[in-house]
Amino acid sequence: MSQDSLFHGKIISEQKAENISRVEELAYDLKVDQVMTRDPATVTPDTPMHVVLDLFRTKRISGAPVVLNNELVGLVSIEDLIRCLQKAEMQAETQKYMSTKLLTVRNTDYVIEALKLFVNSHYGRLPVVDNNGKLTGIITKGDITNGILKALQYEYHDEEVRRYRASHLFEDIESDRSSLILRYNIKQGDFMHGGAASSAIKRALIRLGANPQIARRTGLAVYEAEMNLIIHTTNGGIIRVEIEPRQISITISDDGPGIEDISLAMRPGYSTATEVVRELGFGAGMGLVNIQRCVDSMRLESIYGKGTNLRLKIFLPEQEPVGEGN
Repeated sequence: MSQDSLFHGKIISEQKAENISRVEELAYDLKVDQVMTRDPATVTPDTPMHVVLDLFRTKRISGAPVVLNNELVGLVSIEDLIRCLQKAEMQAETQKYMSTKLLTVRNTDYVIEALKLFVNSHYGRLPVVDNNGKLTGIITKGDITNGILKALQYEYHDEEVRRYRASHLFEDIESDRSSLILRYNIKQGDFMHGGAASSAIKRALIRLGANPQIARRTGLAVYEAEMNLIIHTTNGGIIRVEIEPRQISITISDDGPGIEDISLAMRPGYSTATEVVRELGFGAGMGLVNIQRCVDSMRLESIYGKGTNLRLKIFLPEQEPVGEGN
């Protein structure tokens, strides 16, 4: 995965919005615990480095978490071993060479968040922890590649049946205007479920027969809006999606705190996210910019101190409607 493939926190160009690959899409769909290595080999702080060398050789690994009383206290890597070999201190304990300034990722995070950490830190592996900070696995770039390849190969017969049924949704309905309305309540601060609504919307569009690029553009726009509700609102908000044969209308609304200066908020990199949120890897200030790049129409209204309404539209080509046997 190259840095260019990571959209969250970066500007999505119009060309990229039109050409989002399934691989890039999966980074927003897969959770870390779906691709990580479970029950990784571990060592303790007093493990001699020559034992670490043997472990790496026999397990064919290049890094291992260091644990003490079931608590993650460090990470030892092949780079640490090389430094140890250079000093001819193979009898030294692991704690002398291990890294204690750790970057971790949660097992409930989406793979995109792990990829962002890899790009920004240049680390080769990340310990995976649960919501209580307990070690549950380890993830490498290779784990992500393998996980995405498996996901690409994995197909469900039931999914094909669902798609067939959904793609004929509007076909036999007599109406001047037929639409399907999806509604999602997003909770403030609920990072654990961040991205769930956008994934569900994208899946619904695919089942309705939408062009995959349309579904991906919609999914990414909603993902950015969903994360904004989680990060910036007082009480969360509502995402409402109206799907018609030839257009998708999306409304995102909340009741506070509002945007003081909309023109400033639209500038790339501007963010009011807290330091805590930034430490989690969010709040890079690209959300609204990326949304605008992914949609055909965007209208942002906000009253400072009261709330915000964001209205988006994506138009479907006449020859590629949804829900009409496409």
